[in-house]
Amino acid sequence: MATGISRIQARWWLPMAAVLLVSLLTACGDKEPEQRKAFIDFLQNTVMRSGEHLPSLSEDQKQRFGNYASDYAIIYGFSQQVNKAVDNGMRPVVDELSAIRVPQDYLTRRDSLRQASGSLNVLAQQIQSAKSQADSSKAALKQPDDLKNAYDKVYNNVVTQPANALGPLLPALQSLSQDAVQAGDFLQQQGPRVSFNDNAVQFPSQQQASQYNAIMSSLAAKSQALTQAQSAVQGGFQ
Repeated sequence: MATGISRIQARWWLPMAAVLLVSLLTACGDKEPEQRKAFIDFLQNTVMRSGEHLPSLSEDQKQRFGNYASDYAIIYGFSQQVNKAVDNGMRPVVDELSAIRVPQDYLTRRDSLRQASGSLNVLAQQIQSAKSQADSSKAALKQPDDLKNAYDKVYNNVVTQPANALGPLLPALQSLSQDAVQAGDFLQQQGPRVSFNDNAVQFPSQQQASQYNAIMSSLAAKSQALTQAQSAVQGGFQ
């Protein structure tokens, strides 16, 4: 009789234990709403207020965001490339051009400016390539509407606006730099025949003066590139 009771109890508890196990597994696996909420909060209250330098994720944040950590990697990776382009590519050129205050500066800074501006066109291509890659990765995301709205705002600030600004700005800045270098080269070619007096340059012939003035006119027409680059270096891509 005892054996019969034991069999009945075994048949009763086995399915109940299975139901309990399934319930526990379901509860443990349903972390997406919590992860999404934490990620949205991070985007709105941290990333949107971080300016040009986005924070990297800690191990704890990666755990709390779950799969959404890879969504952040898209915008963070692009931000790193933009910062590198600005700090290593644009800033030295902006510093060199900003240091030209009198005509003789074209002569003394031409070599350093030539070297600093050499990679600007390559950087422009790299930024556009990175933008295309980020756009493709973003298009493949499947995000709930509440997250998508927050993410799209961050993406616009971090990826779209900087790319749209830097794409044409880097070649324009290089063109301006080339004219400034040309001015220095021209003054170098004149040797002792040219003299400097404060902000004025004196040439022995009208032809030389006209050539120099043509270079200055081209520089003046492209000067907006320096203003925009100065803003970008300071963190403004609006």
